[in-house]
Amino acid sequence: MGDMASPPTGIDLLKTELPVDQEAFVLNGDVKTGLVMVDLVNGFCTVGAGNLAPMQPDKQISGMIEESVRLARAFCDKKWPVFAFLDTHHRDVPEPPYPPHCIAGTDEANLVPELQWLENEANATLRRKDCIDGFIGCVEKDGSNMFVDWVVNNQIQAILVVGICTDICVLDFICSALSARNRGLLSPLQDVVVYSHGCATFDLPARVARAAKDVIAHPQELMHHIGLYIAKGRGAKVVSEVTFS
Repeated sequence: MGDMASPPTGIDLLKTELPVDQEAFVLNGDVKTGLVMVDLVNGFCTVGAGNLAPMQPDKQISGMIEESVRLARAFCDKKWPVFAFLDTHHRDVPEPPYPPHCIAGTDEANLVPELQWLENEANATLRRKDCIDGFIGCVEKDGSNMFVDWVVNNQIQAILVVGICTDICVLDFICSALSARNRGLLSPLQDVVVYSHGCATFDLPARVARAAKDVIAHPQELMHHIGLYIAKGRGAKVVSEVTFS
């Protein structure tokens, strides 16, 4: 008898039942595109950097950083607009259900070493946010919105989104941006594009969650896929490759 095929895994079944069709995205300069980078800070990306940082090297997160740096370099070389969110919290203001993280004034709230050069780029706009959704985090006391202004002032027609976590901060921002676009608040923005290999999320297997108190499981590959699936369902374009021509 020949070898029997291995039974499908949970993630295989999920991808079959909830497929996310992905395409290639080619940037040729014809459509004014801005790069949006979500929370590429030490507190989420650097091993051992804080309560929500990876505890050991993580392939998905490392790949996300590598692709984000590649895109940021290309955009800056072309003087195209870049908008970077940096998760930053006051020490005495909690963000339930999460433990303290990315505290202002600590290295947790700073860009990963591979992207610190971005602070000196004239075409890059950096925004520290104190909430999950970066769009909400851009609301000023006078009611204006820094992200909306960035889109309008640069006449951006498409945004390319990368960052962490796919199913949390990235997804919340994408959903808000799509709603704002649909209401005509982000003219001339048309497309919200999320790059799957430029995004990542954290890994908390069920066996680990069961041993902890008041913690829910968060399997990495599964939640990354779900984040992309929901984003596509909301109207974002999900791409698996980004090139320049």
